[in-house]
Order: sequence, then C-alpha cells, then structure tokens
Amino acid sequence: MIQERSVLKVADNSGAKFVRCFRVLGGSKRRYARIGDIIVASVQSAEPRKNVKKKDIVRAVIVRQHQPFRRKDGSYVRFDDRYKGYESLT
Repeated sequence: MIQERSVLKVADNSGAKFVRCFRVLGGSKRRYARIGDIIVASVQSAEPRKNVKKKDIVRAVIVRQHQPFRRKDGSYVRFDDRYKGYESLT
C-alpha cells in the first residue's frame, strides 16, 4: 500500500524518475492508496530537458504495487516494485 512520504518509480515517459506521495485523494482521513487510486506527489528526480522538473507537484494514478491484491475471480496479483503513472499535471 502507498501512504504519505512513499517514494515511487515513474512508469511513463514524462521525464520524472521518482516521486514522493504527500496526499492520498478520496477523503480527509484516507491513509493508503492501492492500484487505481489517485495521489498527489512531488517530483524528487527528473531527466534533463523534459516537461517535468524536480519539485513539481503532480497528480498520479497507482499502476502497480508490491503488496498482493485480490481480483474478483479469486486470483492474486503481485508486482516486484511500486510504480505510478501520471493522470494530469497541476
């Protein structure tokens, strides 16, 4: 599960390499994000000459998580690492 101050690898080609989550959207007391949830994060490191720079604030959707999660058919899916993809820039 992803919580505040979690550092995530970026799975898209926006130019950011790592981001740090500082808010999980969906309620004032919400603590954890899972696959498909939207977070607000800051860019910790970025590639040069790209649109996204270090310290930018972005909205992102979680696309992978290390902890296994259960699908409706009863199977479990688990990834090797945590990744996020951009939803939109703020």
